[in-house]
Order: sequence, then structure tokens, then C-alpha cells
Amino acid sequence: MLKNFWYACEFSSAVTKKPKQIAMLNQRFVLYRNSQGQVVVLKDQCSHRGAALSMGWLEDNCIRCPYHGWKFQADGKCVQVPSNEVGIPIPKRANINSYPVQEKYGFIWLFYGDLPVEKCPPIPPLPEYEDPKMHPIYVEYGMKTNYTRVIENALDPAHLYAVHANSFGAGFAQDPKVEDYVVKDEDWGISTKIIYKNYTKPKNGIFKSFFRPKQTQLNATTTFYLPNITKIESDFGRGKIINYAIHLPVDENTTISKRIQLRNFFTYSWADRLFIKFHHKVGLEDRVVTESQNPQLIPDNLLTEVHVPADALTLAYRQMRQKYLAMGWGLNSHQYKSQPTYTSLMN
Repeated sequence: MLKNFWYACEFSSAVTKKPKQIAMLNQRFVLYRNSQGQVVVLKDQCSHRGAALSMGWLEDNCIRCPYHGWKFQADGKCVQVPSNEVGIPIPKRANINSYPVQEKYGFIWLFYGDLPVEKCPPIPPLPEYEDPKMHPIYVEYGMKTNYTRVIENALDPAHLYAVHANSFGAGFAQDPKVEDYVVKDEDWGISTKIIYKNYTKPKNGIFKSFFRPKQTQLNATTTFYLPNITKIESDFGRGKIINYAIHLPVDENTTISKRIQLRNFFTYSWADRLFIKFHHKVGLEDRVVTESQNPQLIPDNLLTEVHVPADALTLAYRQMRQKYLAMGWGLNSHQYKSQPTYTSLMN
């Protein structure tokens, strides 16, 4: 897991004035909107006895702890302890962490790190979301594996004919070769374009309708943005489908993928159900395989596993990740500090 990046942590539409807990980076956060509609993100743990603030309620744009009613501002400052007599000062240690937040491209973005925001990578560009010709659907599912494996699965051009044989991958069965491709450096990411020249159009199902009658070529552009974003743009002849995927690391063994799929054809609302169903089917196919991988975290040593030319994009991802780990941008979820004395706890 990496720090000093903006993490898309939830769909914008899922955050309301009711406190909502999200889990990521081995931690819990609480999200809510204030009376102006702005999103607030705090640590979802009361400083008093550790209760989840997401179980509490909003009052005067502040959040109340469900256990003892402690009141916290949007900046994390504790402004009231109901059990205290009037005039008793509230310890500074009662304050909790708040986090920079932005709302963009249909997601809520949380900055997590120890460097100033202005010195860190910006939110990556996902401009197609703002194109009125592109129709969105929203899909979410979890996987019991490390997020690095899920990212690699999304970047892997060679798994389609095998893993997705029962959805769209059968079209690659006649010619599963992946021609050599060039990996380009992007701002805080990498990308490539792959042309599948001998794709066999499906004979039935919704995927069949994506193609023109005599079409045999499928073009796909795959992009990765640090720390956990994949973008796949597919040209099917009749139109384009763009998949944004946020692979959220809940902990070392759990990943939640939050996806926005955009399309510029069959934009009718009745078609959304078919695309969502298809998306879940493809996701389940990926989940079965990624959950079987051992080890769950991709190895630090590139020589631990065997690589072939089709792995160029996933290898570039591994090398980029190692670069930022070497810079000290990794998160160690098992670091514990020594415990303070009882006397210091009261100050």
C-alpha cells in the first residue's frame, strides 16, 4: 500500500448527510456531507473509547459519537464532552484526524499521506466522465485477495481468452496471441494500446451487438494511474466503452473494486441492467482466479515468477510500485508505537 496519493474511496452518489463508514488502508474512515453539501472525511474512531463515529449522528455540521456523545467538528476538533462540568478544558488529544477531500469524476477522493498535498501527485485525469455523450453505470464488488493482484489482472492482456471464455473471451480462442506492444510513461502512470486483429465476434448475447457485422479487429487502450486506478478504453466498432476501476485496498487480503463504465451507444436506461449484469459476470470470472493466486501480494523480487512478453504492462506496474516503495512511500500496517504512561494519558 502506498501513501501520499489521492484515493478514490467511494462513489459521490453514495455519500449523504448520514454518516457512512468506509474501510481502506487497514483503517476505517467516516464520510458525510455537511449542510452545504460538502464532503467531510474523519477517522472513524472516537478518541475516547474507540467507538465508530459512523454509528453516530450529525448536529450543527458536527458529528456526535454514539457511545458518550462527544462532538467533533469537520476539522476533527472535539468541541464538547457532555459528561464534563462547564469550564473543564477538553484535552487536545481528544481531537481526531481529518483528511483532505475532493469530489471529482463521480468519486470522492481522500488524500492520505504525510507530505503536503501540493507536493504530491494530483488526481489523475478522467475527462470522459464529464462528456455528456458518455452514459455511466456504477458497479462494485469485493475480492478476497491483495489489491496488487487485482490491478495486475486488469492490466493483463493475455488472460482474456482463458478467464473470460464464458463471457467475451471466446472471441480470442482462435488467436490468443498478444502481439508485442509498447508501454508508455504517463504522468504518475503507464499506458499501452493493443490491437487484437483476429477477434471472433460472439454469436449471441449482449456482447454480440457491440460489433459491426464484418468486424474482426478489437482495439483496447489500457492505462494505469498510481496508486490503484485502471482505465480500459475499448473500441467495438459501434462505439466505445471506457471502464474506470478503483481497486481499493481494504487490508492485505481484501480488495473492493468500484467501477464506473461509460458507453456512447445503447445509452437507454433499460440497457443499464444488461450491462451491469454482464459486468458482474466478468468480475466473478476474474475473482475466482485472482483469489486462487499464491502469494496474494505480488512478489517484491521480479525473479520469483516467470514472465513472458505479454507481461510487459504488469511488469512496468511492478517496477513503478517498487520505485515509490524505495522512496519511503509504502505503508506498514503493522507498526506499533510504545505505549505511554498512565500519567501522560491524563494530560
